Amino acid sequence: MQKDHRLEVSIDVKRPLVIRALRRSNVRKKIAEYLFEISPSSSYTSEIAYSVKTTPTNVKGAIRGIESRYRAEESLLGLNIIEEKNGRGNIKLYGLTPFGKAIIESLKNKK
Repeated sequence: MQKDHRLEVSIDVKRPLVIRALRRSNVRKKIAEYLFEISPSSSYTSEIAYSVKTTPTNVKGAIRGIESRYRAEESLLGLNIIEEKNGRGNIKLYGLTPFGKAIIESLKNKK
């Protein structure tokens, strides 16, 4: 019960920054929405890129940050919207965190 309360407080505190980051980047928003749709499953970079119709480089930038285009503190990992998981071999999988799921749910409910 107390964990849920902390999640609600965390959402209220981080929500403006997260909303701003998602509004500033359509790619970040599409990635988060795609991972929300496939949740609780995870996906890898090229599959995410194919699903949101962009390049793997743009996906990596939105997820991790790239100096020239995506600030690391506004990346999906930096905002704690998604988490990185290790797949087989060198494959990195990405899935939505409980915080990310709560943010996307709240955005969908506002529409």
